[in-house]
Amino acid sequence: MSDSKTTTPVPPAAAAPARAQREGSSSLGTFGVKSGLAQMLKGGVIMDVVNAEQARIAEEAGACAVMALERVPADIRADGGVARMSDPHMIKVLPSVVLRNRSIHLPATANMRSGYDTSHGELWAYLDQRNRNLTLDSKAKVRIGHFVEAQILQQIGVDYIDESEHSFKIPFVCGARNLGEALRRISEGAAFIRTKGEAGTGNVVEAVRHQRAVDMEIRKASEIQAPFHLLKETARLKRLPVVSFAAGGIATPADAALMMQLGCDGVFVGSGIFKSGDAAKRARAIVQAVTHYNNPKILADCSENLGEAMVGLSIDANLKGGRLAERGW
Repeated sequence: MSDSKTTTPVPPAAAAPARAQREGSSSLGTFGVKSGLAQMLKGGVIMDVVNAEQARIAEEAGACAVMALERVPADIRADGGVARMSDPHMIKVLPSVVLRNRSIHLPATANMRSGYDTSHGELWAYLDQRNRNLTLDSKAKVRIGHFVEAQILQQIGVDYIDESEHSFKIPFVCGARNLGEALRRISEGAAFIRTKGEAGTGNVVEAVRHQRAVDMEIRKASEIQAPFHLLKETARLKRLPVVSFAAGGIATPADAALMMQLGCDGVFVGSGIFKSGDAAKRARAIVQAVTHYNNPKILADCSENLGEAMVGLSIDANLKGGRLAERGW
């Protein structure tokens, strides 16, 4: 018996952001479709990857999706510079390299997690239209506001884009440090929210702080500067009206289970896996921890003999690379 949360149905259309009402054009997806895709990721782990070998590790470990990056955050901190969009060729070949000889008519995240509302016909029509041979969802990151990078990623067919503008058919996932940021991103069209945390540190403390801030502010939502209809829906649901994952600093099974127990729907992990001593073993352990986040025995078992963890960084004034959350990561 899994300890994962029961997946809730896609929020009603009335909860969609006002900007999404402009999506009458055939070139834009509806909010119901965008948020519905994210619903099927609940209880899963999304892994940051930079090449096909890492994507293969993610798929074999049971990740629900991969996020294609130019560099994992730990390398951005070490080397400096900005995080650009990945090479489109790398993104396009990931499915064929990792998933050859496997075929499913829908993206992997359409494997019907328990409790999902299968009557949401608009979503299934969209997935059927994609008609791709995938067993793993693909996501890719763009620089905030770089709508041309987003146009390129939409053209090559990724399933989600991390950050940037939102007047696209393809759904977006955006980071937030508190409820106000989260609801403003949703009002702009984001269909999926993650904590910002401090990526590439191996230190989960900022992700915890951001998730606690969201939870605390939901309890006093009337004081938040955000669109009223979203505040009202958040107060009714007692949670964000879209799927919300933890990201930034997760490096151990215990970190992943902690964020799930704090109310997250799943986790993003990149550097914490691929900067560890045994990436494949740690990836499998973190997937197990997210699935069984309320079972201490399984958590203890999957935390054993993982090899060396990535080096954890103190988040202070001397943090190498500075605070990525403040730069919009």
